[in-house]
Amino acid sequence: MTTVEDPRVGRSRALILDAARKVFLAEGFHDATLERVAAEAGLAKRTIYNLYIDKTTLFRETVLSAIAIAASFTQTLTSEFRAEKNAPLNLSDVAVRLAEATLLGPAIALRRLVIMESVRFPDLVDRYRAGAPEAVMTALSDAFARMTEDGHLRPCDPQVAAEHFAFLIMGADLDRGTFTGERALAARVRERALLGANAFLRAYAPDVRDGA
Repeated sequence: MTTVEDPRVGRSRALILDAARKVFLAEGFHDATLERVAAEAGLAKRTIYNLYIDKTTLFRETVLSAIAIAASFTQTLTSEFRAEKNAPLNLSDVAVRLAEATLLGPAIALRRLVIMESVRFPDLVDRYRAGAPEAVMTALSDAFARMTEDGHLRPCDPQVAAEHFAFLIMGADLDRGTFTGERALAARVRERALLGANAFLRAYAPDVRDGA
């Protein structure tokens, strides 16, 4: 029998995890304190202890919750790729959605947090990579392989094509955000994603001579 969590507990968890992400990112695991998290969340420290055993547990849950958000988007995107197996993807739409989810959502903060504590929590690095960026690249690669077989893209290595696509639509802003925490403006993210998708399509357009 599944136990339904009290909505008040759920709200407290959400406040704590959001506050913990901010505090851990700003101060690192070593210097962050549960007192600081409690103050950021506007809750009593005892509330945190009631839900999480210690700082290590809270850190893990903070990262895992963010990974779950990223993985959920990836699963949705992958399902859509597979559902459109008989038609070419609208790459401009895919580019905008992927860039916005990555650059305007919690992904950059999560990357910075995981990298910051990668020595202490190497397993979280592996889980993040598998659940988010590598899953996206695999989904793109599979889609490009299908589009190549159907003649919508020129013959190519689909994995390399996926890497080109990802960097063209958001690579520079993702690097900048990872190193500095700077968040690109929404209008810029959309514009660069569309320009990147257009550049990709020009580079990978099928050669009309192949069909002559």
